[in-house]
Parts: sequence; C-alpha cells; structure tokens
Amino acid sequence: MFRWLGLATLVMSSVLSGAAAGPAAQTVPEGLAATADRVAADALARTGVPSASVAIVQHGAVVFNKAYGQARLLPAQAASGAMRYSVGSISKQFTAAAVLLLAEEGKLALEDRVGRFLPALTRANDVTIREVLSHTSGYQDYWPQDYVMPTMLEPTTAEHILDLFAKKPLDFDPGTKWQYSNTNYVIAGLIVEKVSGQPLVSFLHQRVFDPLGMTSVTDINTGRLVDTDPVGYLRYALGPLRPAPKEGPGWLFAAGELAMTAGDLAKWDISIIKQSVLTPASYRALETDTLLTNGLATGYGLGVQIETVADHRGLFHTGEVSGFTSANLVLPDDGAAVAVLTNEDAASAASVIAFGIAPSLVTLTDPMAPAKLAQAKRIFEGLQHGAIDRSLFTDNANSYFSAQALQDFASSLGPLGTPDGFVQSGQSARGGMIERTYRVRFGTKTLRVWTYELPDGKLEQLQVAEG
Repeated sequence: MFRWLGLATLVMSSVLSGAAAGPAAQTVPEGLAATADRVAADALARTGVPSASVAIVQHGAVVFNKAYGQARLLPAQAASGAMRYSVGSISKQFTAAAVLLLAEEGKLALEDRVGRFLPALTRANDVTIREVLSHTSGYQDYWPQDYVMPTMLEPTTAEHILDLFAKKPLDFDPGTKWQYSNTNYVIAGLIVEKVSGQPLVSFLHQRVFDPLGMTSVTDINTGRLVDTDPVGYLRYALGPLRPAPKEGPGWLFAAGELAMTAGDLAKWDISIIKQSVLTPASYRALETDTLLTNGLATGYGLGVQIETVADHRGLFHTGEVSGFTSANLVLPDDGAAVAVLTNEDAASAASVIAFGIAPSLVTLTDPMAPAKLAQAKRIFEGLQHGAIDRSLFTDNANSYFSAQALQDFASSLGPLGTPDGFVQSGQSARGGMIERTYRVRFGTKTLRVWTYELPDGKLEQLQVAEG
C-alpha cells in the first residue's frame, strides 16, 4: 500500500449525499462548484466509494471545501469537511520536507550517504538520502500489497521493518532504476528523528503543521481515527462495503501515518504554491524530476510525482492505507490545487475527482479560448449528424472529411447524444499552428477532441478519439 493509484475503470454505483463543511476563504468561482459537484457525484456513483472530502485552491486560497456521501454506513452518518481521513502516502511529501528543512540548517545533505546515520543497512555507504526520497535506492518495499497481512496486525517498530527489508540485498544498484518503496521513507523518517532529536510528527508539528494552521493533523500510527471521523472500508471483488482492518501500531510511520481534513491538506498545497515553508532551492529539489544514471526521467521528485495537466506543471501523489485512498494535485504555476480524501482502499475515486476538477483550474492564456470552445462544440454537433461547415477548414482538412469519414463520424458519435461535458483541457503550439485539446464526456465515456488552427483561423485538423 502507501502508493499512488492509477485511474481504474469505474464499474459500481452508490447513493450520494453532499454536505458543505467550513466556510470557504473566498467566493466560489462561477461554475467551479457545479463542476466539483458533478465530478464528485459521478465518481462516487460509479465506484461505490462511500464518501469523498474535497478542497480546492485557486489563486492561492481555499475557495471550495465540501464533503460528499457517507462517512459511516451503520449507523448512517454523512461525511463532513471537518472530518479527518487517512492520507496514506501523501505523508511522504511531509517527510521529504522535514529532510529538506534539516538540510537547510546544514545538519545533513541530500547527497549524504545513508550510512552516516544508519550504517547497518545494506550498502548504506553507497545509497544517498536523495536516492531514498526519490525511490531510486534499491531498498525493497515492505508493503506493496493492497491488503493487510496477518503480520501487519501485530505491533512493530521502524527499526524492525528495516531489519527485515533494508538489510536484504538491494533490488538494483542505487540510481539505476526507479521502484516505489515504502521502506525508503522509513529510512528517511528515522534519519529525521536521529538528526532532529525529536519524533518525526513532533518535528512536523513544530516546523510545518502549526505554522500553517493545520490543526486537524493527527498521527494514526498507533491507533484508529476517532468516532467523529470516517470509517475506512474495503470490498472483496464487487461485494458489499465492509469495515477495513487497522494496521498494527508502528507499520505506518513516515511512509503513511498522517490523517487530516481536506481543508488542512489544501493549506499545505498553498504553502507549496507560495513557497512559504522551504527555501526556493529546497522547493526546486522537491519538485525536480529525478534522472537515473542512464539519463531516463523517473517522473518523480522527492515525495511527489511530476505530472503534466493540460500542458501545465503538476505535482501529484495519491495515498492508500487500509480503508482509505487519497489524491493531492498541486498546479503551482496556476496557484491552484485539489485535495481529495476518500474512505475506501484500492479505489480510484480520489484520483478521478482530482483530475476531473483540475482542467477547470488551469490558466488558459488564449483570449480566444471561449470562442474556440464554442466553435469546437458546434463542429462536433455537426459531425454527429454527418455534416460540417467546410468554410472553417483548409483544403487538407476538407479532403480528410470525405463522405466515408462523415458517415463514420455520424454513425459512431451520433448515438452518444448530447455531451454531459465539453471542456478545453490544453493548448500548445505545433508546426506554426495552435493545437487545442478538449475532453468530451458522455456518461461513462470520455472522448478527446483536438484541433490545429492556422494563423488565418482556418482549421487544418479536427480529430476525435477515445480517451
């Protein structure tokens, strides 16, 4: 567990209820609340995940904070934004921040060898702290399973985890491969404690949580959330929701021990946008894609995944512990973020919601974007009926839209009916043209539409595909 989850096919349904939580810092921008409501409702209905708590940042402030669905099923209790959810592996970026804070003070360096602090580990003098934080160390993951094994119901310690998993031969030479491993963050957490002389969570409260006003943060490494917080659930295949077991004390630690509200996670996201906790150099280290020794990019920084969202830079991570899944997406160049917390493990709803809302937050600098979106909608509707306005297209594009092509467009797109959503998802330059991409949603089906526009406004291309 403790990993980010790929987007999965959504196949189940449930009843949805919504409850607002806590006043938003600003007025919700027009259309954003409706988008969030639609995306959350759709994701929960199709996955059967019982609840989601969503906080949205725009222009560097929390503008939306709302919970949906049921935090507890028996007796039924509606979710609330004041409730804390386990955030799982999102905890890793806080552990990475703790290491960077100590590096800023000169108490360690990212290029220090692990052996300086934990000399008994395998090849400790060959592995750097940077390789530990970027999952390029070679230390084997102690919890890749998406369930709780019998041994994990019993108490353990961070030292015992390392005795079992960090004293084995490395899975690969340091820096040569990328492999997600929770063991790396147990190592990082122990280094923070040795260097700071404090428990990791105490250090984070002093240096991060308290200064940012993240008052809800709690450590679930020693026990469950309280009765006023959600129950974590699991499913066996497509069966009913069942309460998930709690990991034994000691198993979560620096890899996934934190729980908090979505609103407090959003405060952390704002600090990333404003660079208010770390120095600019530390943020660059946190957010820079790690390269392997052969030059291959890993798509991972230090505790965060490097994403591209509608051609904009994104920092992303999910989290999963028993009964809970989360997703956190920060768009630092846009002053925006989405934090989503849910109470079912091994589920995709949190990521689906985050990426469903994200296109509404990116800044599209093209003043013609609204008009071009309206044009793309009209063309798409025409193609559903096998017709186009050929005056909008170049000779090349008109040759593409042959009688056979129009027939295929109509027969495949027409039955889909009116789209549930049609939004621009990106824009870039290519071949002297402007490329605009759109996402078109029909219930459970999503299509990509992309156009190439010449300087004179004529369209050299419009294509449609699944995705």
